[in-house]
Formats: sequence, C-alpha cells, structure tokens
Amino acid sequence: MARYIEHPLIKPGTVEARTYQQLLAADVLRKGNSMIVAPTALGKTIVAVLVAAERLQKYRGSRVLILSPSKPLAIQHEESFRDFLLAPCTSLTGSINPEERVRRWDESRVISATPQTIESDILTGRYDLGDVSLLVFDECHRAVGSYSYVFLASSYMQTAKNPLILGLTASPGADEDKIKTVCSNLFLNEVVVKTEKDPDVRPYLKPIRIEWVRVKMKPELEEIRDLLKKVLKTRLKMLKNLGVIETVSVGKRDLLKARGRVQNRIARSSNPPKSCYRAISLIAASINVEHALELLETQGIHPLHKYFTRLKKKNTKAARSLIMDPDFTRAMYLTRKASVSGVEHPKLDRLIEILRKELEGGDSRIIVFTQFRDTLEEIYQRCVREGINAVKFYGQNSRSGEKGLTQKQQRDIIKSFRMGNHDVLISTSVAEEGIDIPSVDLVVMYEPVPSEIRMIQRRGRTGRRRSGRMVVLMTEKTRDEAYYYSSIRKEKTMKESLRGGSMKIELTPLGFPETDGERPFIYVDSREVNSRVLRELRKMGVDFELRTLSVGDYQVSDDTVIERKTTQDFLGSIMDKRLYRQARNMVENFKHPVMIIEGEDLYSGFMNPDAVRGALASVAVDFGIPIIPTRSPADTAAMIRRIALREQREGKPDMRIRTDKKPLTLQEKQLFIVESLPYIGSKYARRLLESFGSVEAVMNASEKELMEVEGIGKRIASEIRKVIEAEFRDSEKMRG
Repeated sequence: MARYIEHPLIKPGTVEARTYQQLLAADVLRKGNSMIVAPTALGKTIVAVLVAAERLQKYRGSRVLILSPSKPLAIQHEESFRDFLLAPCTSLTGSINPEERVRRWDESRVISATPQTIESDILTGRYDLGDVSLLVFDECHRAVGSYSYVFLASSYMQTAKNPLILGLTASPGADEDKIKTVCSNLFLNEVVVKTEKDPDVRPYLKPIRIEWVRVKMKPELEEIRDLLKKVLKTRLKMLKNLGVIETVSVGKRDLLKARGRVQNRIARSSNPPKSCYRAISLIAASINVEHALELLETQGIHPLHKYFTRLKKKNTKAARSLIMDPDFTRAMYLTRKASVSGVEHPKLDRLIEILRKELEGGDSRIIVFTQFRDTLEEIYQRCVREGINAVKFYGQNSRSGEKGLTQKQQRDIIKSFRMGNHDVLISTSVAEEGIDIPSVDLVVMYEPVPSEIRMIQRRGRTGRRRSGRMVVLMTEKTRDEAYYYSSIRKEKTMKESLRGGSMKIELTPLGFPETDGERPFIYVDSREVNSRVLRELRKMGVDFELRTLSVGDYQVSDDTVIERKTTQDFLGSIMDKRLYRQARNMVENFKHPVMIIEGEDLYSGFMNPDAVRGALASVAVDFGIPIIPTRSPADTAAMIRRIALREQREGKPDMRIRTDKKPLTLQEKQLFIVESLPYIGSKYARRLLESFGSVEAVMNASEKELMEVEGIGKRIASEIRKVIEAEFRDSEKMRG
C-alpha cells in the first residue's frame, strides 16, 4: 500500500512518499541553490512541491514562484501545485492584462509564470521578488545568453529577503562548460543527478526500448537530390575560387561563418570589391540549396515543393539566380511532378506501418515528433486517409499563412489526447518540454535531431507508467544518420560530465555591478521594455519609469533625450526614411538630443557603406545630433547612466516628458506626403515641392517633368509615376 506525505501545507493523500524525492528535497533545503537533473518521468515537480511547502511553512507570508518556458507548461504547473498544496495558486502569462496580473500576484502564494511576463512586470515596477522564498526554474538548461532566466536569477538574488533557487532539467547540456555556465547564471552551487539505474529510482521507471528504422530513398527523390547537389557544388566551387572557403566539403555552419567573414571585410573597407557582394549572394543561394536538400532527404516531396513555392516568391538576388539555374529549375519541375503524382518519402509508408501495428492492440497512445509544420500536415493528412485517429499539435506562431494554435486550443488538444479521444498526437518540438502527457506507449521520431537535450526530452514522453518504446526513422546515407549519431555522442558526453551522482560547482562571489551610490532617474519609452538595456540599467541602480514617449527612447532631463538604435535598426531606419523624421523631431523638441548606435556590425549588412556614412553625416552635420557608438546593451546602459548623472548633478529633475507630438505644420505635412514616394528623402522632397509649388502639382507631374528636377533620374521618375498611377488591389481581400 502506498504511503503519502503528511505536511500542514500538502493536501492529504495527494503526494506519494517516495524516498528519493524526499531526500532530494531535503538536500535542496540543506545545501541551498541546487540543480536537479533527472529523467522526465521521475517527478521533479513533486520535489519542487516538497521544497515549496517547507519554504511557505518556514517563511509565513512569503511566495513561491515557478518559471516555465511556455504558457501551456506554466498553466500545467499551476494545476499541479493547486492539486498538491493548501495555498492559493495562480498563473501569470502575457495573455493576462497587467492589472489582473498584479491582482493575482497580491492574492496568491504560489505563482506559476512565463519568465518574459515576470521580467516585464519587474522592469515596469508592478511588483518585486523581495518576498519570494523559493524561485523554481523549470527546464533550467535554457539559462544561457540573454534568456529571461538569467536576468531574473540576478534580480532575485539582489532583492529577495530569503532567497532559494531550484533548477529542474532532464538534460542540462552536452559538456561540463555548458553545465557550469547554466549554474553560474542561476547562482546554483550544487548539481544532483538521478538516473534510471539508481536503485531507489528503478522501481518507479519503466524500461524504454529504442529502435532504429532505416529506409532507402526512392529513385525519384535520388534524381532530385543529384540535381540539387550539382547546383550546390557549382556555387561552392565559385566560393572556393573567390577564396571564401578552402574546400567544397562544407556544411551550413561553415557557410554561416564564411558569410560573417565576408561581411566583416565589407565593413572594414571604404570601397569593398564587387566580389564580396557576389560572395554574399552565392553563400545565401548555397544555404537555400542546403535547406532544400535537408527537406528532401529527411522530410519528403511535399515539404520540399512548398519550400520551392515560397522561394519563387522571394525577390532576392540569390533566389533569382537559383530560379535561373537549369539544374535547379529541373529539380523544381521534378518535385512538382512527384508531388502531383503522390510520391511520398519512404518514411511515411514505414510510419503508417508502425502506427497500424502499434494500434492493433487497441489501447495505445502514440506521439509522432517532426521538426517542420509542413511535414506535420502531410503526416496528419495521410493518417486521415488511412483511418488513423490522429490530432495535430504545434506552436502558437502563425507561419506561411497558417494560424498557430491558441493557448486554449493547445490545452484542449492535450486534454483530449490524455482522455483517449485520439490515438496519435502529431507534434512539432512544442511538446518536447514538460507537457504532461501520461501513458504514452510509443514515441516516433520522424527524423533525428542533432541535440542531446531534444532527444532526451522526446524519449521522456514514454515509459512513465508502463514499458515504453521509441522508434527513430532514418534515411540511409543522408544527414539523418549524421544528426542521430551527433545527438548520441553529445548525450554520452553529458553523462560522463555528470557521472558520480552530484557535482559541486565553485561559483565566484555574486558579481553584482558596483555603483558609486548615485541613482539617476530617467523616463524610458515603453517600447524599450523588452530591450536588454533596461535589465542592465536596473543592475546599475538606475531608477526609471516606463512611459509612452513621442520623441526618443530615454529622456534624462528637460533638455536631453537619447535615441537608441541597434545597427540593424539604424540601417532599417535609413531604408524606410524613419531616421530623418526622428532626427527632425528630436532637434525640434530638445536642446541636446543624442543618438546612440549600438553594435559593431554597422557596415556588415547589404547596404552600401557610403550610404551608411552619408546617413551618419546627415544626422551629425545637417541636424547637429551627436552620435555615440556603443558595443552592447550593457555598454549602452552605462553610457545612458553617465549622461543622466551629468544632466542631474543637482538631484532628480522635475522633467516635463514629451508624450504628445507637436502638431505638424502645413509645410511638414507637405514634405511628409512627398517623402512617402519611392526613393524620395527629405532633400528631394523639398526640391520637388520648390520646383512644382504644391503636393498636387508633384502628383500630376509627368515622368519627363519629374526628370527635370535635379537628382531625379528616369528610374526614380518611372517608379514615382508607377506608384501614383497603378490600380490599388487589396491583397487581404484577394486572399479571402
């Protein structure tokens, strides 16, 4: 007979007393900030429940915060903690309005949330983490780079009165360095590992049998592959002749590195050779062909045909060069022909065989994982034709005209599958992490993935309540095999790094930035809320308030406003002419406007370097706005803080913030309309209006008359007339 945990805050008869879970919870409470690495079905959530109950009991009035990388997972944790704990529980996600989030925070003691939501609320000052006595990071291996987990861990350790951090994951990373990075970012000093082989765990885990099913490509697919390989080889030879790559035996990662090198060369040269731009186009085309080959080898004809259809609509030099290549055109023709004829990847036939055989027993639950949504649709349609009771499960983002699933739809699908209304769940990677889908007997991977984390997570969907099975479909002599062995090798490395059951992490002292005690105050435009600059300002002790600013991004005094642009945003603002309108607004509203350009790749894009220099010169000379370069968001934050301190020498300023734009004058409205014409900036707009006298006269001018204005050539004049004369067609109505 099962024994159950007895605790004042745990509902009687809900948490089974498993010794290993109790020992893990006791270790966390005794040793402090810890990471628990354990297989998916081992009940890491229960360990978090046990720790949460103790912390809430010890620190009366405190809160527990559980962070999860997705909305469905956050809601799932809310339901789990509500089932187990005698404490008010809620969930916070971006779909809940801010006022309601604050109310829920105030009224609850256990909060399950997405990290981006909590980060946004902390930065806007809606609440803080001061009274949170336990912070749980689920899928804690995500705590790298600029992911919200990193900022929240730092903020928590700075502000919490009684901090304790618990990280949960089934797969922390392929090597020891990655594991230590995650631990450092989350301030974890202990890693505890539980495996399927541990004696105290073995009774609760069922064995998982892994099978590898190899298929051979059909002759129709091989013919298309040969053509695509020929197209790719031609371009790789050209790149080798240009000195961009040393050998034609390169992959997608090598091509991306080569592109970076070429872009850096363009950035360093005032007059880069045409061969650089030729190389950029060849690299882009090669990457397109690499992707086409991956779809053909691992997915099939229909996903490849859809990709070709999208590629034909692109108006890039790389795409046009491929469409004009006879071998590529032939590959597209054969793909379309095969698609119409119903030719499918051999994986699909084997998949249907596997599903039919598994379902013969009557009471089986199956998950099929595939990487691409186009393939998911193809598998689903085939299941429908074969009479297999399947359901689709994918993310919330809309792609290629297809709407994503809403949060409610995702929740309903999982609930329906759990209740047995469907036999097969066909899913993209969205079902890999943490989603509670019990009693799955078979996991089928339509293609291997070169990630040990994703392989472990997918495998963890089975073997929970009875013996499980995982089948991996692989196409012989393709990248399928390379991806599979890559993931196996990485998983082996990870297990070697974690052998011994635990790892003590030597962390450096908490590295919170030291400040000089001064706390300047600034107003920040609300659109900057997701920028890393705000995180860095908070670390530096800068007080700020988010408002909707009509001019600039950071107002530090009545006289000074700062416009922050990343290098990519700066280039984009040149192309869409925002830059000059923004510069004009800044000088009209502030005595001392400043522009910060953040990043070190200003000249590494596709825009001519002289065009970039011309824009910089215009901002600095024509508008008199100082331009300050910074290297990173942290560097930008430090510069903003320094400017604010300089402007606020006599204490916090009584600023009048600019939330409403000044009404445009008649002349500004006229210039604005003419500037919207193709290739027309402020200079040419003024020339056109001075030449023709009014907006109406400009619009009525013939191509020949337009060409009489200095700087307006035949191409620009033709484009202007085309925009004015062309019949308007509503693309939305046409699609409907």
